[in-house]
Amino acid sequence: MNDKNKIIIIGGGYGGLKAIEKLSKYKKNEILLFDKNAYHFMQTDVYELIANEKDFAKVSVDLFTYCKGFDDNVTFYKQEVDNIDFMNKKVITSTQRYSYDYVIIAVGTRTKFLPSIDGLKEYAHGVKALHRAMYFKQKFEMSLFKKVEESGSKCTPLNIVVAGGGLSGVEISAQMASFAKEFYYNNNFLCRKLNIILVNSSKKILKGMDEYLATESEKRLLDLEVNIKNNVKVTSMTAHDVTVSNGENIPMDFMIFAGGIEPNGLIYKLALEKNERGFVNINEYLQVDTYKEVFAIGDCATLYNKGQFVAPTADVAEQMADVCSENIMNLVNKKELKKHNIKSRGILIALGRRYAVGKVFNFYIKGYIAFIIKKLIEKNYFKKLDRQSKKGCDKIFE
Repeated sequence: MNDKNKIIIIGGGYGGLKAIEKLSKYKKNEILLFDKNAYHFMQTDVYELIANEKDFAKVSVDLFTYCKGFDDNVTFYKQEVDNIDFMNKKVITSTQRYSYDYVIIAVGTRTKFLPSIDGLKEYAHGVKALHRAMYFKQKFEMSLFKKVEESGSKCTPLNIVVAGGGLSGVEISAQMASFAKEFYYNNNFLCRKLNIILVNSSKKILKGMDEYLATESEKRLLDLEVNIKNNVKVTSMTAHDVTVSNGENIPMDFMIFAGGIEPNGLIYKLALEKNERGFVNINEYLQVDTYKEVFAIGDCATLYNKGQFVAPTADVAEQMADVCSENIMNLVNKKELKKHNIKSRGILIALGRRYAVGKVFNFYIKGYIAFIIKKLIEKNYFKKLDRQSKKGCDKIFE
């Protein structure tokens, strides 16, 4: 008789890896991680990847070696999950059906390319996936190089449109503006024409976020000469221009679309209760409503704390993984489940090189000190994963 607790985790993001860390401590747990990619992508660092402050090796961790770094009770499968048979407790991939006792759905989100916007899917770039971010980074670098080649001749402007005034759009706009400014001026290039246009559908950027953070972020963007267009939406685009809702036509070399997210494709296939936007509904124990052995964590689930919506962040995903892991062990040991009390412990917004604004445990910070704190958090997170991955790598090559 198999006395192992078979736990399947779908998705190697922030929540999925945290759940592995917690659940692997119990030797009777047999953990299988599924992801279509062979790496964990640190999406909170994407702005640094695009602006050349980090290479892709510093924003990703190999999932094979990461899982191998634990004891023999963690296995990674590079397979995309097609569906879940909840009645028979089986996870279905293109090659096999895997049985489980408990399953954690942690597949995250993807950029939502709205079909109502003509040309969006064909000509815009998303950066939530590593391969898309890498492609954009290379295109950005080549565009800067072409501007250098134009020095002394026509030197036309490089126009970058960022659609979406949320956290991703703001951070990416600030980082690219800051990087380009230093790139041109530090190297004494004659051709320095760079226009970054942030298109935002709301009255102010960072809608729904703390007023102080939104105001300070806007000030910083204006200092970096980012052109903010509030109260307008992208209505259509071609390979060379973007049309917005007030009728204005904006010339562009390329566009980043950060105007919306949706659950990853698997969520649409699952026979689970979801909200009007397609995200999984969960209870106070982080279980889906119908099956007590099925949990959903991270961005793919809708989280409320005492009736208040909790915005999805990497920090929130990790807190969800902690509660979820504890409740799985409570089910195993026939103990009372723990209700979550998850809330944001703080936020730090990167706004270009050596500058950030934030609110941490109800204290506001900005400037270089906020930047240093953000860097320390990111560095510690990467070091922890990298140490685990190196341990797994050593085991494989031994």
